[in-house]
Amino acid sequence: MNILETDSNRIDEIVQSQRLFFKSGQSTEIKFRLSQLKVLKKLIKKNEIAIATALKEDLNKSFEESFLTEINIVYQEIDLHIKKLKHWSRKQSVATPWFMWPSSSYTEPMPLGNTLIIAPWNYPFQLLINPLVGAISSGCTAILKPSEYANSTAYLMDKLITEHFETNYIAVINGGIPTNTYLLNQKFDLIFFTGSTAVGKIVAQSAARFLTPTVLELGGKSPCVVDQTAQIETAARRIAWGKTINAGQTCIAPDYILVHESVQKSLIEALKHSLVKFYGEDAKQSAFYPRMIHRRAVERMDVFLKEGKIAYGGTTNANERFVEPTLLTDILPDAKVMQEEIFGPVLPILTYRTIKDALEIIEQHEKPLAFYYFGNDKSAKTLLGQVTSGGACINDTIMHIANDHLPFGGVGHSGSGKYHGYESFKTFSHFRPVVSSPTYIDLPFRYPPFKYFGWLKKLL
Repeated sequence: MNILETDSNRIDEIVQSQRLFFKSGQSTEIKFRLSQLKVLKKLIKKNEIAIATALKEDLNKSFEESFLTEINIVYQEIDLHIKKLKHWSRKQSVATPWFMWPSSSYTEPMPLGNTLIIAPWNYPFQLLINPLVGAISSGCTAILKPSEYANSTAYLMDKLITEHFETNYIAVINGGIPTNTYLLNQKFDLIFFTGSTAVGKIVAQSAARFLTPTVLELGGKSPCVVDQTAQIETAARRIAWGKTINAGQTCIAPDYILVHESVQKSLIEALKHSLVKFYGEDAKQSAFYPRMIHRRAVERMDVFLKEGKIAYGGTTNANERFVEPTLLTDILPDAKVMQEEIFGPVLPILTYRTIKDALEIIEQHEKPLAFYYFGNDKSAKTLLGQVTSGGACINDTIMHIANDHLPFGGVGHSGSGKYHGYESFKTFSHFRPVVSSPTYIDLPFRYPPFKYFGWLKKLL
């Protein structure tokens, strides 16, 4: 079933109703925010199977993968916000210079207002609802725009959100490019976008018309360096897992491997072993191996497969949206697979002799969303000091996203802005600085004709 475009009059009505609701002040009350976070958690608990079923239909995710990589991440986020919201919402005293005596100073978090959250198709539940937790927690309203490619999840989210929240507070708007375009022509107080860098640029340009702040969670070519000091079997297992969850359709998946030439062969063999252990000899028959989002994604992988030597895998079936986990070697630096973010289960493996060689390859690309290093701590420190990335893991992949106490976000072409945990609360809030001055005394130093300026200048 294709997603239908939302009527523009309906969008206008929802946008206007949310502006009025925010102005009423109801969404800013702490008691209300906490109650709505609990409503959100309750509806997810009640509909876990329905959510997992939708994800199965869209991406062939197993229940286990759906729970671990989507549902549970949202649970953790909600629980942290419920626990910490009262503390985060307090005024925070800050120091006041002596010459401002007897004034005092503090910051107070205020909700930004009416927000738009645009989610991608690869994690269509988590990346739609996780930012929503921050919007609710901070006291904002939200319009949620799911991806039209993940049809089942988009329809389910529309149904569940509509049943549990008033549309003048939280609403789902479905549709494709025309609906996205119309939404981006509206005035919001924050736009939160997760998706490709190309579309992120369009979002930023649209937001600039109203000077609307944006959070852009994008992607890029996240490198994975495997040094000769690495524990090869562990490295291979963690890389194979990070690359093949969601069939590689993960913004922080290892995009390519840079392995020291002395351990290339052993790494490839260990990767093969891990892939077979995960999905069996035929990944197509595995209950735990997802599918590509659509036929075009498979055809795109087919182009990449022609650009190197297939060391493992290589089977595709566009009708079944299937791409086998594939290891690719003997790739030329100017190959398309090394120029674009892969976003699939194709893993190019390049070798290097010195750290300098590896850095030269990494620096040919824009700043990535993630950086992974396997090896000893000394080399890790050296590389982390020279590679700028949104996030990083040492001797692991992906797991930095699992810690809701760590901020998540990109840098440069891989994005701007951060969220998760307290960072989500901050992202949807404005921390207003306030100076409170009593009236029982009014020192004359700041007023013309600056009678005591000479004395004051010496003290300053």
